[in-house]
Formats: sequence, structure tokens, C-alpha cells
Amino acid sequence: MMRAFLGIDGGGSTLRVALVDDALNILAQVNRGTANPSVIGREASARLIQDAMREVLAATGIQPLAVGIGIAGASAAYASDWLLATVGAVLPGVPVAPSVDNEIALTGAHGARRGAMVLAGTGSVALAIDAHGERVQAGGWGYLLGDEGGGYWLTLEALRATARWADGADPSAEGLALRVLDAFEFDRPLDIIPWLYRQPPPTRDIAAQVGLVLDAAAAGDPAAGDIVARGAAALAVLARTVSARAGTEPEIRFCGGLLTADNPLSRALCRALGLTDLPLPLYPPVVGAALLAKQLV
Repeated sequence: MMRAFLGIDGGGSTLRVALVDDALNILAQVNRGTANPSVIGREASARLIQDAMREVLAATGIQPLAVGIGIAGASAAYASDWLLATVGAVLPGVPVAPSVDNEIALTGAHGARRGAMVLAGTGSVALAIDAHGERVQAGGWGYLLGDEGGGYWLTLEALRATARWADGADPSAEGLALRVLDAFEFDRPLDIIPWLYRQPPPTRDIAAQVGLVLDAAAAGDPAAGDIVARGAAALAVLARTVSARAGTEPEIRFCGGLLTADNPLSRALCRALGLTDLPLPLYPPVVGAALLAKQLV
């Protein structure tokens, strides 16, 4: 009988559920929209996760030996019971390793629960595992308190630059402002106000437009270049902080969609950390979740 393990990765924007074999090959995977219970509520989140689990299991017909799960907005530190109940409704009696999205990213990045990582996707966070196996985290405070260098923050800074340009306070931001107006299909800068302050807040829509900032920076736009430089500097602080607190100068890897691609942000962070090449993850977070599951058996 094939040994298989189910990994569930609920990042800030996308839910991924995958069944992997003993050699960590993905046998089947399903992707869905955000499963963050802080965004869509616990009931809707559980339903989305369970539906994706059932689809993966139906595609393979294989019963996993264990499940690993990490969901943004549902850290095992305060949502362990909910994570266990969500998985148990589909796979009763199967061992579950409840975690959090950044820990499964670290585990996948290193192929084991060790080392350090800095992540920039919708938000940003850095995490290290110290010599005693304890988590050391910096960042991850969410879009209201932090997430500097993440997709939401970078794009919001571009919106702020657009407002300054519209006020006549920053003529150098004209090129970036015109890109913003075009990407968001605003007829005039004042259109930003009702769009931005509506309820619920358009956090995902903002983060989804981060490409306009990176493209502008790559083209030499000074305002976009400044935003990227400040974002990279903030991410470097997070990375250095967790490495220092872990006490062993652990190997660091980059995670998240913004840092695992070659772009102005990832290159600037490499320079800030004195790295010559992008330290890419060995496996994606969904495989990291399956690795945590594998440790249970």
C-alpha cells in the first residue's frame, strides 16, 4: 500500500491541498481562493478546505496516513481545535499536525522544520527555528500594523504616491501615478477614495496589483524604485532579527510569490543580505505541510 500524506496550505490569497507520496512527489493538488477565516469566516473557511480535501482524495482514491495543515489567520497557537475539527470532519481518526502558514513555508523551504525564512506574498513575515526547536518570528502583523515589503504594502505605497502627486507634492511620482490610474481603471485620482474606503476593504484587490510597482521599478521609475528599496530594507530587518534571535545564524531561504521570482524586490533583498543568488525553497508550503504530517508516523 502506498504511503501518502495530505498537505493543506492556506496562504493569504490561495488555498492549496495536495496529496504527496513518501518521496514528496505530488500525486494530486487542488487550488482554491483564500481560506483565511479572518477574511471569510470560520464556517466558510472550513467548508472550502473540506471540499478541496474531498476533491483531492476522490482524484486519487488513496487514504493519507496523516495530515499537515497551516492556515493564515488560524495559527495553531489559538485555533488548534478548529483546525483539528475541520480536518477530522473529512478524515476522522487520521493524525493531524496543526501548524500555521509561515511554519509550513519554512518546513517546505528547508525540507525539514529547521533554519530560517523570509516571506513576502500578500503580507510579509520572517521565521526561524532555534536550536531547541522553538519558533522565532518577526513581522506577520497584518496589513494594518505591518506587512512591509508584501504585495499589499507595496501597492498601497503606490496609491499613496499617487495621492501626493495629485496634490502637487511629488512631481517625480507622475509616471507611477499614471500606471496606478490605468491599472485600477480610475478616471481621476479622487476615485481612489470611495474605492479604497469601501467595506469590506479591498485588501486582496490591492495586493493583486503589486506587479505594477515591480514593473515600474524594473523600468527605472524613481518613485517605484524608492518603494521597492524601502520594502526590501524592511524585509532585511525581519530576516536579520529572526536570525539574531535564533542565536545560531541559521541558513535563510526566500518564500512567497514576491521573493521566489527574479524581480526588483527579490534582487534588492539579496543585496541587502549580502547574497549572490536567490535562496529558493526546496519545496512549496503545501509540501511543507505534508512533511509535518510525515513526522507523525
